[in-house]
Amino acid sequence: MTARPIVTPVEVADGAPAGALTPAGTTGAAPEPERFGTFLGVYTPSVLTILGLIMYLRFGWVVGNAGLGLTLVIVLLSSAIAFITALSASAVATNMRVGVGGEYYMISHSLGLELGGAIGIPLFLCRTLSITFYCFGLAESLMLFWPAEWGAAPGWAVQAVAGVSVIFVTAVAGRSASLTLKAQVPILVLVGLSLAALAIGVLGGERQAPRWDPSFQSADGFWAVFAVFFPAVTGFAAGIGMSGDLRDPRRSIPRGTLWSVVTGTAVYLLVPTLLAIADVSPEQLSQPGLGVWLEMALLGSLLVFPGVWGAVLSSAFGSALGGPRVLQALAQDGLAPRFLSRVSKTGQPTVATWTSGAIALAAVALGGLNEVATLVTVLFLTLYLMINLAAGIEEVTGDPSYRPTIKVPWQASFLGALGSLLVMFLISPWACLVAAVLETAIWIFLRRRSIEKRWGDVRAGLWLAVARAALLRLRRHKADPRNWRPHILVFVGDPKRHIGLVRLASWFNQSRGVVTACRLIEGSLQDVDVDVETPLQELERSIDDSGLSAFCEVNVVSDLVGGAIDVTQANGIAGLQSNIIFFGWPRDKGGLAAQLRVLRSVARVGKSTLIARLRWNIEPGRKKRIDLWWGGLENNGDMMLLFAYLLSLNPEWDEARIVVRSVVSTEEEGERMAASLATLIPEIRIRAETEIILRAEGELFADILHRHSAGAHLVILGLTTPSPGAEAQYADRLFELAEGLPTTIFLKNAGEFAGSLV
Repeated sequence: MTARPIVTPVEVADGAPAGALTPAGTTGAAPEPERFGTFLGVYTPSVLTILGLIMYLRFGWVVGNAGLGLTLVIVLLSSAIAFITALSASAVATNMRVGVGGEYYMISHSLGLELGGAIGIPLFLCRTLSITFYCFGLAESLMLFWPAEWGAAPGWAVQAVAGVSVIFVTAVAGRSASLTLKAQVPILVLVGLSLAALAIGVLGGERQAPRWDPSFQSADGFWAVFAVFFPAVTGFAAGIGMSGDLRDPRRSIPRGTLWSVVTGTAVYLLVPTLLAIADVSPEQLSQPGLGVWLEMALLGSLLVFPGVWGAVLSSAFGSALGGPRVLQALAQDGLAPRFLSRVSKTGQPTVATWTSGAIALAAVALGGLNEVATLVTVLFLTLYLMINLAAGIEEVTGDPSYRPTIKVPWQASFLGALGSLLVMFLISPWACLVAAVLETAIWIFLRRRSIEKRWGDVRAGLWLAVARAALLRLRRHKADPRNWRPHILVFVGDPKRHIGLVRLASWFNQSRGVVTACRLIEGSLQDVDVDVETPLQELERSIDDSGLSAFCEVNVVSDLVGGAIDVTQANGIAGLQSNIIFFGWPRDKGGLAAQLRVLRSVARVGKSTLIARLRWNIEPGRKKRIDLWWGGLENNGDMMLLFAYLLSLNPEWDEARIVVRSVVSTEEEGERMAASLATLIPEIRIRAETEIILRAEGELFADILHRHSAGAHLVILGLTTPSPGAEAQYADRLFELAEGLPTTIFLKNAGEFAGSLV
């Protein structure tokens, strides 16, 4: 499928300048920007960036220090990481319509806009600074022709040549991507001629036995040499950056990228072999620079220097094309000012190009960029790390939408990610730390901006895969009191009025289980006027505004009692079914009787019930007290103690006193209860005080309750299961008990661990 432009050019009005810019999103009659195929759009810029300065300036040094055997190991190991990353990039690219932005586009559409931005912003800076690096390399090579009688070339001369080079590269790239890419074809020929000249010069002259043994004369061992060489293979992504300018990105990116890696690997296996058998001294070979190439190549500098200059210029052109397109994509996604996404009538991101050029030109003033170059290499490696992670996670999660035409095993992608991470540390632990801090800071900043993404990404699939695996594992575990968690289903009516119930459930839950807020609407789903979405949004908004975490659902039921029973049975999945239902205090005794009917039904399927009457009397600075009234007949006491303990873990209830009170009729009964509680409290490891109250003859429990707990902040009482038809009478009793008390919770423990939970 032909890639469609992100921005459609408009026709330039009569008299408009040739470089007039077109607002993004407008339409007109301007010609379609030229699109490129695999060879010109991907392969050429990628392979020329791979066959760059390191091949000319450092390969002799690598062979001289590591010997031919270890050099080939270094090449194969580096190329393996590059090839795996290229495979991962190809897999992701063949699963989507890759738009402008290349690697940034793929990562942001796979791992999310925040992670994409955390990688994309440094990627833009890396490509922009790379223009400066390559222009400095070109300037320094030209300084070899500085007249000797003028003395050593001054620093300002190098900077001046580098600055002019930046302006030239930016002007060409900003004028036309077609001109820039077509200019790389003769450059590719020049690089090929320099390689042929080296091969002819070495094979046609005096040769010696290959130097197999390492010397490490000017290096600190194998990994030091590896770190110097590895950046040579990182140029394969240059073509991916042209994704928005390709006719068929799904086809061109994998073909061009993989073939460029294969070509680079073949050349990098040939060049060290030629250098290892060349008739030069070990000292010459171990020196960085062009010395060996100039001495051994056919026609020497006549073919080598054009190849070097061509390699440098092509790399600079690749950066000047790729960097602005990343900036353009960032602007389109709202991560950079919108005006940077504007394009010229030829479809070029002119504003982004000249912005990149200005930054690169300003960087020339720094003079030397060696340390920054190390950071740039490490930042590129974080990009490769993310590409591999994106492909691996997509494969692991198994989203039905992930159907790439190139299949890569997730093990291979994760191996590539691990390799990228290790190489980052090998090159520079400090640069790795700086890169991690920088990208983490950008990610946190973008998260706090609460950016609204406009596409799906792999994160939802990842969490779904993790949840599914966890639930399947949980299903195999036998239930045990030690693993019990409160999964609370809270029935709410008016979200604003009942938000306190959700908050109390969250306090009890303590992030150890699941809280679900459920609103029941009496009606029929066959009614065309029934609205579920609006009350669901209201409920979610109320919970979000309160800073609480809970799942939300709205159910349409034919009657509230039967509906509550049905919803309770159906709520949850596998090992995360709701095990507690939570009601607020009704307006009248009839409502409470209905809740008690639900209690009786759900108790038969092992669901516990809480009924809360909220009436807070918390005074600032006063230590809170939780009163538990222990009867010992309904197996409610263990859950009452557990909920009091969970409540005390919240900052709002820090250091709250838990007082367990029990009413007895005789002193003998009091002694037995005191002994029982004295044994139980230390055993369950919950700090609580106990008080045994001897009931006077004829004294009502309600009077004792009100006398002792009127000054508490929370009172917890047990419930019994009323007999059918006795719900109204029991509701009268509960209203009498709750009257005049602070917040009161009535609890019925009907779970499978009743009496043994704690």
